[in-house]
Amino acid sequence: MTLSPRLPFFVYGTLRPGEPNHDAFLRGRVRAEEPARMEGAVLYDGPGYPYVVEDVRGGGMVYGDLVTARPEVYAGLLAELDRLEEYAPDDPRSLYERVAREVLRDGDGTAVRAWVYVAAPAVAARLRARGAPIESGDWGRR
Repeated sequence: MTLSPRLPFFVYGTLRPGEPNHDAFLRGRVRAEEPARMEGAVLYDGPGYPYVVEDVRGGGMVYGDLVTARPEVYAGLLAELDRLEEYAPDDPRSLYERVAREVLRDGDGTAVRAWVYVAAPAVAARLRARGAPIESGDWGRR
């Protein structure tokens, strides 16, 4: 089993500050949270939570937060977030995939490599075909 790099997380839905899963999973476990955005992606509304679908045309933008976990809780937090997002490597039933992508800090535009939970291929195909895109790219402003 390969170890995952210790990247920050780009959160765009229920893990953002003020959303229901933020306190349950992130409170007291993060070193920093800052507004960020992901280019080349479209945000879709889901059943109580959103999905990011990577946009091959590259025109979309998703807004969220870059979350840096405290080192001493990183491994446990990563495992908990994988379970929350119903992500299991190489499992075709996963709703999401955890992928490393560049996101941009809102403050200074710096690109940062981060973990992002994007819609798994089968889910992404359904969303592209008949999903409801969130035009603002911001789940909090849907």
